[in-house]
Amino acid sequence: MSDQEMSRQNVPSEVLQHINAKNAKVIAVTLVVGFILYHAIIHLVYGIDSCKWLLSDGRFQGYHVWQPYGCMMHTYNEMDSRMCFRYIDYLGGRNHIVFVGDSRTRELYLTLVRHLNPNPKDNEYNRHSNLKYTDDHLKLTVEFLWQPVVNQSMLDVCDSWLKLPLDQRPSLVVMGSATWSIKTSNGSLEALEAYRDGLLRLIHPINRMQSKTKVLFMLQDPVLPDRMKKERQLITNELIDLYNKVAMDALKDSAVHIWSSSRLVSQGYNLDSEDGLHIGKIALNSDTQILLNLYCNDPMNYNDGTCCSRAEPITTLQIISLSSLGILYDFIARKIVFFSVLVAFLMILHKRKLKKNVRRSQTVNCINNSSVETKSWYELTTSLARLGIIMGYFFLCDRTNFFMKENKYYTHLNFFLPFAYVFALGLFFTEETQLTKVLHRDQTNEWKGWMQLVILIYHMTGASQVLPIYMNIRVLVSAYLFLSGYGHFSYFWHKSDTSVLRLFQVLFRVNLLVVVLCLCMNRPYQFYYFVPLISFWFLVIYTTMAFIPRVTSASAEANPLQNLYVVLKFVVLFSIVTILFISEVFFEKIFVTRPWKAFFVTEDDSIREWWFRWKIDRYSTASGMLFAFAYHLLKQYRILEDSNHSNLFSRNLAFMATFLSLVGVLGYSVFAKLCRNKTECNEVHPYVSFVPIVSYIILRNISGLLRTRYSTFFAWFGKISLELFICQYHIWLAADTHGMLVLVPSYPVLNIMVTSFIFICAAHDIHEVTLKLVKYATPSDWRYLVRNMTIFFLILIPIGIHDGMF
Repeated sequence: MSDQEMSRQNVPSEVLQHINAKNAKVIAVTLVVGFILYHAIIHLVYGIDSCKWLLSDGRFQGYHVWQPYGCMMHTYNEMDSRMCFRYIDYLGGRNHIVFVGDSRTRELYLTLVRHLNPNPKDNEYNRHSNLKYTDDHLKLTVEFLWQPVVNQSMLDVCDSWLKLPLDQRPSLVVMGSATWSIKTSNGSLEALEAYRDGLLRLIHPINRMQSKTKVLFMLQDPVLPDRMKKERQLITNELIDLYNKVAMDALKDSAVHIWSSSRLVSQGYNLDSEDGLHIGKIALNSDTQILLNLYCNDPMNYNDGTCCSRAEPITTLQIISLSSLGILYDFIARKIVFFSVLVAFLMILHKRKLKKNVRRSQTVNCINNSSVETKSWYELTTSLARLGIIMGYFFLCDRTNFFMKENKYYTHLNFFLPFAYVFALGLFFTEETQLTKVLHRDQTNEWKGWMQLVILIYHMTGASQVLPIYMNIRVLVSAYLFLSGYGHFSYFWHKSDTSVLRLFQVLFRVNLLVVVLCLCMNRPYQFYYFVPLISFWFLVIYTTMAFIPRVTSASAEANPLQNLYVVLKFVVLFSIVTILFISEVFFEKIFVTRPWKAFFVTEDDSIREWWFRWKIDRYSTASGMLFAFAYHLLKQYRILEDSNHSNLFSRNLAFMATFLSLVGVLGYSVFAKLCRNKTECNEVHPYVSFVPIVSYIILRNISGLLRTRYSTFFAWFGKISLELFICQYHIWLAADTHGMLVLVPSYPVLNIMVTSFIFICAAHDIHEVTLKLVKYATPSDWRYLVRNMTIFFLILIPIGIHDGMF
C-alpha cells in the first residue's frame, strides 16, 4: 500500500480527533457571538418593537395556530380578555376600540364582540349602519363605523375625534376599506387615485392623535373568485394588490401602523370562507387574537405572550448577582498575578543564593506548593468566569427581548419524528460494558439519558395537552426519583458514609446552578421544581440512613437481625409520607414554617405547586430505596447472582418474569390511554407508578446480553441530565418554558438544531464547572468546610430578610 493511500485512510481518524466537547464549545461560543451581532443588526435596522413583528409577519403552524414573526402570542379566552379590560380601567386607561370600514371590518368587530360576550342580546343589525357594544362593568366601548370608502366622510370621523378631550378619544382604531371602492367603480383606476388621495388626507389628523390613540390600517385580504357572487366578481386579487400597494406607499411615513399580518392569516387559511369575500371563522379568530395581544399583553404581562410586551424590570438583586461574578473574577485574577510573581521571585532566589541541598529541597517544596496554589486559584477563576459568561447568556436569552421567541405547537409528527430519530441514534451507538450488575453505572446513565431526551422533546412540542403522553412522561419523572432513592441508598449501604461532608457535597452539586439562576433570573427556588424535589428527598434518604440504629452492608452481614431495623425505618418512612398526604393542613404547617418557607412557595406566596409536585411522586424515592434494599438482600443471601454475563433467572422463571413485566408496562399504557382527565390520572399515579419502573428494570436486566450492553449516546446525555433539565428553562425554551428561543428566524428546523447545539454545550460546561467548584466549596478539611458554610449563611441572611425568609 502506498503512502498516499495510507494517508487517505488516516483522514477520518484525524477528523474524529477534532470532534470533541472542547471544540464543540468553541463552535458554540462562535455561534453565540455571531447571533448577537446578527440580532443587533436586525434591531438597528428594523427596531426592537415586537408590535411591528406582530402586525407585519407570521405563519400558520401545527393545527391552524397562527405564529407571529419573532414573538409569542397568548391565547386570550373570554375571562382573560375581560380581566385585561378591567385591569386597564383600574390603571386609569381607556377601553374604547373603534372599527372603521366596510363589511370585512365589520366581521372583525362582530368576532371581537362575540369573543367578549358569546351570547349578545342583539344579534340582528342593519348591514350598512353603525354598531356599538358597551359593557359598563368593564367600562368598555367597542364601535363599528360604516365607512366603506376612504373619502371626506372618513376624514370627518377623524376630525371629530380631535375635537374630543384626550381621555375621551379612542384608545385603538382599526381601519380597513377597499373592496367597496372596487365594486362601485367597476375597478376603475380613477377610484384607485381617489383612494390614494383619501389616505393622504387622513395622515394629518391621525398623526395628531398618535400620542393617545393607536391606529391600524388593515391590508385587504385576497378573495376566492370561485365562491363569489356574480356582482362581486369585479373584485379581483390583482386590484386588491394594487390597492394594498397604494395604501403601503401612502401611509409608510405616517403614524398609522400597517396591519399586513391579517392578510397573511387569510392567505394561510381561507378554506372556510363561505362567500369568497369575507374570511372564515379560523382566520377571524386569529385576527382577534392578534388585536387582543396588541392591546393587552403589556399590562397583563403573561409569561406566554411576548408580543408587544416589555421585558420585566431588572431587580437590584439581579444586578448584584451578575456583577459580583465579574468582581470576584477580577479579585481572583489579581491573586493569580500575585502568586505568579511570588513563584518567579522564589525561583530566582533559589538559583542565585541557595546552594545547599536541604535549603534547595525546602525551596523546591515552597515553589511546588506555590505552584499548586496558583493552579488552584487559576482553576477556580476560570470556573467562575465560565459560569458568569453562561449566566450572561441565560439573562440575554430569557430576561430581555434581544433574541426572538415563538410559541410551542403540538402535532403528532412534531413529537414522534424526533422521538424516533433520537432512539435510532441511541441504538446505533451501542457498545458492550464490563459491568454486569443490575442497574450498573453505564445502564443508569443510559436510562437517565434517554428519559431526559424524551422529556426535552415533550417540552419542546408542548405535548402536555395529550393526556397519554403526559402520563407516560409522569412515569419518567417518577423514575428519576426512583433512581435517586436507589442510588443514594446503595451508596450509604455500601460506603457507610453519612458524614456532613457527603451531605454538603451532594446538596452543593445539585443546587449550585439553580441557586445562581434564582439570583440572576429573579425566580423563586420552587420555579425549578425538580431540584427542590431531589434535594428534599436526598435529605430524607440521608436522615433515614444516618438515624440510629445505623445499618450498613457490613453490619447486616455480621448480624442479619439488623435488617429488621431497616424494615422498621421503611415502615416509619412510608407512614410519615402517608400522614403528610392525608393531612394537607399538617403538610402546610410544616413547609410554610420560617425560615425554609421561601424554598417551597412560589412568587405569589403559594405552596400549591410544591404540594402538587410532592404528592404526585410521594412514594417514588422511598420505592427506589425499598427496591435497592430488596436487591441487596437477594444478593446477600445468594438468591440473585449478577456478577457474570449469564441470565438472572432460570428459563421458566425468566419467561414468567418477562411476561409479567410486559403486562406491567402495557398495563400502565392502557391506564394512561383510558383515564379521562389529568386530575383522576394524577390521583392514581402515585400508587401504580412503580409498576412500569420495576417492569422496565426487569426487562432491561433479565438477559445477560442486554444487561451488559448499553448506548453510549444515551449514557453521555445521562451524565449531564440534571443540567439539561434546568438549562432548558431559559436557553432552549423561552419565556420560562412557555415558548421556544429563536436565534434563526423563519427557519424552525434549523433554529432547533442551532439552539439545541448551544444548549447542550452550555449544559455540559456547567456540569464540568460544578464538579470543579464542589471541591472548593466543600473541602475535605472540616475547618475550611465550616468556614465556607459560615460565609454561605452570612450571604443567605440578607437575601432571606429581603425575600421574607426570616
